[in-house]
Amino acid sequence: MSWIEALVLGLIQGLSEYLPVSSSGHLEIASKLLGISEPENNITFAVTVHAATVLSTLIVLFSEVSKLARGLFTLKWNSEWQYASKILLSMAPVLIVVLLFRNVIERFFGGSLVVVGCCLLVTAALLALTFFVKPGEGRKITFWDALIIGVAQAVALLPGLSRSGATIATGVLLGNNKEEVAKFSFLMVIIPVLGETFLDILKYALNTSSTAVETTGIPFLSLAVGFLAAFISGLIACKWMINLVKKGKLIYFAVYCAIVGSLTLIFL
Repeated sequence: MSWIEALVLGLIQGLSEYLPVSSSGHLEIASKLLGISEPENNITFAVTVHAATVLSTLIVLFSEVSKLARGLFTLKWNSEWQYASKILLSMAPVLIVVLLFRNVIERFFGGSLVVVGCCLLVTAALLALTFFVKPGEGRKITFWDALIIGVAQAVALLPGLSRSGATIATGVLLGNNKEEVAKFSFLMVIIPVLGETFLDILKYALNTSSTAVETTGIPFLSLAVGFLAAFISGLIACKWMINLVKKGKLIYFAVYCAIVGSLTLIFL
């Protein structure tokens, strides 16, 4: 993978991570068009750019994260501890799936776009359903809601099924406020992605530089360019997405996913 290809893929990741259009699906489509078809290379690069967008989340939602952190230091069962517990609960399904079925999941990142196209259509259907649901005002996300949203996130590990689309749509269908669900969706992915990224970095560090390059198949420069591209574009997209969700514009993304999913199945 050249640094120019990494730049393109990084921009796609940063922009599409927060929009409910499936960043993994778009990365798979772009990889196919650019001729990058090695599954192990795709998953390594995907982890790198996901880590970049997680950092952009921390910056955009810094006030929420800092308020949450301050509340946790009180060591009381306050609203911050309850919210943090809901986030941890939502992470459980994806952690279980990653630990038990990671090898199975990685097989879907092999360049075959049939799964991507089908999952984009599923994403479109989920987003379309939210158009007919009146979101709750002032309703707090419950522990049961958090668990169901977490299950949606675990299923969205499949390429083409948007993580943000699945989690936000699920939260809205459960009757929650759109803006609150969007923020919860962005916060709940932080620890799982950083945890997986740390494991990959640890594996990389245990090898010599030449061996590491052979293991990942991607030069360090390309990974660095992709990381920076995803980070900068992620900052812009995260702020934009929160405003879009607040205004209830998900139906337009449903149409977009339906079109891209259909074109993927027909032509790719």
